[in-house]
Amino acid sequence: MNIQDIVEAIRHHRIRITDHADEEAQADRLTVDEIFFSVLKGEVIEEYPTDRPYPSCLIYGESFTGEPIHSVWAYNSETKWAVLITVYRPDPERWINWRIRRRP
Repeated sequence: MNIQDIVEAIRHHRIRITDHADEEAQADRLTVDEIFFSVLKGEVIEEYPTDRPYPSCLIYGESFTGEPIHSVWAYNSETKWAVLITVYRPDPERWINWRIRRRP
């Protein structure tokens, strides 16, 4: 998945935020602006091409203060809309350099 598609959707206000993502953002005290900022400077670290109804991906980015943020986005290539599925501050016990999952 091309992160630029999601960036363009954000820039053109073609986004939807799921209730789950909104709840997770509130729980981790993340603002919408912080989340969007993390995507603008972020990178795709995992892809889920078989997700339905649209392919999705996990994006790693940083907040305004350099703190790591993970967000999962689905993208509808026909409508050019992006959906924020979930967002969270990654647990250092579960990630190497915030990009690679640690094995259990």
